[in-house]
Amino acid sequence: MHGNQIGVWTFDEDAAPLRQLMGRLVVPTRDPGFTTVTHALNDWLGQNEVGDGLLTVFLRHTSASLTIQENTDPDVQADLLDALNRLAPEGSGYRHHLEGADDMPAHIKSVLAGISLQIPVVSGQLDLGTWQAVYLVEHRRGAFQRTVTLHYTGA
Repeated sequence: MHGNQIGVWTFDEDAAPLRQLMGRLVVPTRDPGFTTVTHALNDWLGQNEVGDGLLTVFLRHTSASLTIQENTDPDVQADLLDALNRLAPEGSGYRHHLEGADDMPAHIKSVLAGISLQIPVVSGQLDLGTWQAVYLVEHRRGAFQRTVTLHYTGA
């Protein structure tokens, strides 16, 4: 099936068997902001010589998030951070505050944005739109090493 065709996939006895691969990516962050991981994900796919399939990206933390967002205008990222800060401001009387004033707002932002993505892979590369990139979004102040688990299923 190619292009804009819609149809039913059928089992092809001659097709390559499905593969499953797992890996980890460590992403250093510093303070709230967006860190692109698109190239690192495509590099991992290339190193594993994959074809067509699906990549699940899972962040192993509760105070950061993953998203697919515009990759050209940095104002988009600034506006998104501002919006998240309005939705989950510091100093709002949260009960959970032992890890700092920015921790509970970071948990809320993580819930809103999510910690996992599923991205189609076509010919060994992420099948993203022209203006899309994959980002790890840090919601806390300070330096962190964020770990992302990768799970590929496909040919």
